[in-house]
Amino acid sequence: MSAVGVFDSGLGGLTAVSAIRRRLPHQDIIYLGDTARVPYGGRGREVITRFALANARFLFGYDISTLVIACGTVSTVALDELTRISPIPVLGVVEPACTQAVRATRNKRVGLIATKASVSSNAYERGIARLDSEIKVFGVPCPLFVPLVENGRFNRGDTVIETVAAEYLAPLKAAGVDTLILGCTHYPLLTDVIADYMGDGVTLINSGEAVAETLESVAEKSDKKGKEKFLVTDDEEKFWELAKILLRDTTIGLVERVDIGGI
Repeated sequence: MSAVGVFDSGLGGLTAVSAIRRRLPHQDIIYLGDTARVPYGGRGREVITRFALANARFLFGYDISTLVIACGTVSTVALDELTRISPIPVLGVVEPACTQAVRATRNKRVGLIATKASVSSNAYERGIARLDSEIKVFGVPCPLFVPLVENGRFNRGDTVIETVAAEYLAPLKAAGVDTLILGCTHYPLLTDVIADYMGDGVTLINSGEAVAETLESVAEKSDKKGKEKFLVTDDEEKFWELAKILLRDTTIGLVERVDIGGI
């Protein structure tokens, strides 16, 4: 069985890997974290697309059957281009997250937190409008979330992340959203902090979990135990330490540093 290739700008895509592990324990996974160029969210469309194409082409060098874009920014900016050049199916996080949000909302007021590039693209608004034109989407860019998460500042009780989260989330709470899309795969690491602020009445949509659900519906089944291979473009040790926490696994083995060109 071929592996699933997964890439993200850094470690956030590991939330998607964790979800794939739970749903498809037999599935081999090759993960590429572009840690040398994280974050992507504040960059221009052409640069994001160039980075995304480099990541995808590198993973095409492995035996993969599906490419999962575990990055909200790339999914909103470069999905069409990746799909055009890909010899295999490509799954982004936008459509699966929109589908779950439409199912979850009761008052038709959906919040979105994402990178600046993702919010500016209006991709989530378009995706939700295709499913239910009556739903109103309230988008808020959260530029500090990714660097804070990449530096391990994502736990409940951390004053810095709680202060930043309160500032970003206040307009969404005031808007009365009952569903909130975590439009970046880094953000599920902030679930406790976000849930504490938003309250019990708000459903959080984990984009990594959503894309794993979609993958489950199309993936081959097997009784074997899947294996993972982790690749990064910089700082193997930091990635390894955080990966152990995110995947709740101290046996993931070595992380390999790779050169995908153009860094």
